[in-house]
Amino acid sequence: MPHRNDTNYSAIPISSHIELQPPKNDSPKSLHKQKLSFEETGFLGSKDGDHDADDDDFEIDIENYPLVVIGGNNQGSGVPGAVFNLTTTIIGAGIMALPATMKVLGVVLGIVLIILMGILSEISVELLVRFSVMLKATSYGEVVQHAMGRPARILSEICIIVNNAGVMVVYLIIMGDVMSGSMHHLGVFDQLMGNGFWDHRKIVVLVVMVVFLAPLCSLDKIDSLSLTSAASVALAVVFVVVAFTIAFIKLVEGRIDTPRMFPDFSSKKAILDLLVVIPIMTNAYVCHFNVQPIYNELQGRSPQKMNRVGRITTILCILVYASTALSGYLLFGNDTESDVLTNFDQDLGIRFSSILNYIVRVGYILHLILVFPVIHFSLRQTVDALVFEGSPPLSESRKRSLGLTAVLLILIYIGSTMIPNIWTAFKFTGATTAVSLGFIFPSLIALRLSHQGGLSHGEWFLSWLMLVLAVSVSIVGVIGNVYSMQSSS
Repeated sequence: MPHRNDTNYSAIPISSHIELQPPKNDSPKSLHKQKLSFEETGFLGSKDGDHDADDDDFEIDIENYPLVVIGGNNQGSGVPGAVFNLTTTIIGAGIMALPATMKVLGVVLGIVLIILMGILSEISVELLVRFSVMLKATSYGEVVQHAMGRPARILSEICIIVNNAGVMVVYLIIMGDVMSGSMHHLGVFDQLMGNGFWDHRKIVVLVVMVVFLAPLCSLDKIDSLSLTSAASVALAVVFVVVAFTIAFIKLVEGRIDTPRMFPDFSSKKAILDLLVVIPIMTNAYVCHFNVQPIYNELQGRSPQKMNRVGRITTILCILVYASTALSGYLLFGNDTESDVLTNFDQDLGIRFSSILNYIVRVGYILHLILVFPVIHFSLRQTVDALVFEGSPPLSESRKRSLGLTAVLLILIYIGSTMIPNIWTAFKFTGATTAVSLGFIFPSLIALRLSHQGGLSHGEWFLSWLMLVLAVSVSIVGVIGNVYSMQSSS
């Protein structure tokens, strides 16, 4: 029979996916969507030939379902872009606190915890992706609501807001400390130009925010930040390579003191420090609030593809974190500051020391400037979902998007002028919001929806293990923070 070309239908690309959407009505069954795949794996994702015996069971009345093409030539982020965005979410200011945590934990326990937290975090990300796709949830809050109800969603969104705002405040504090100097360390501007108005951290941070951060934060899509994310990862790697090379040279020359291998339990202060740094370590891998936005914009998205993004990111972050923590601690020993960047204002004892100092500090400030908008993106989305519930998507309202961006940046700037140092911010976000977003909520989601998602016995055990460890770390961290504040006062 000859092919007729007088229809209004067009061919669907072979790499596309389609969704069969039932007519809109209020019945629960109307929410169900049947997804078909026309990739090389065959119909409905099975291998070619596997479905022949089941053809009689496939009785969906296709004529009553509108088709929506959701794959094919969609303009989204590839795997490298998604890896850069997820890596940028993880490797922010937290990396600067890791050498100080290794000073408390010792080299062996520090390295073990960096690897262990990375693996657990990747498991929780994969669980989150699985249940988000199963429920067709487009945000962290949505999947929490499906599993635990609306109050839990509101709590999770508050956690995202507090965590992200806290992290962004930390970025501004670091920028100010490094450029303008702090109580015990000279800033880059001081060393280059002497005293001037740039000695005032508040002024310098305000200029950076208006000139660099505000334009980047005003972008509508996280995929628009893929290029800046790639640059930020490159700058982080430069920092790691320089710090590790300096530490290696000094180690070979025998000019590094023997580091402590294990934690110090000799005093009450040492034990309190140990209780406080473990939540900081849990803070290091929190990226879960950006998983759905990155997945939503992933080209040809699938859980398997997103899991590959997560695993590449985790390996990259473990290598960067372990190298930074070890080299920073070896270089500065017991003098390691809570923000190790501020240590790079002194003679490192090798040739071209001052030039390397400037490369490390200026390079990492540029890295933070490029990371800032990625964290801001999910903060803005979450605030919008919480405050303007039921409104059109933020991408459809440029005025609302810009207004939210301006308000959030002003509040974060005010916060950066009131919090004394990054250790104070990380101690509390690490013990509360970060551990909740990274481990408590994902494990609760998996356990509550285990009957739908088909958790294996191993995954069920890991979910319980993560939940118990996360709650324990949170309780111990909060108690440690309270005691350390009382000791200080």
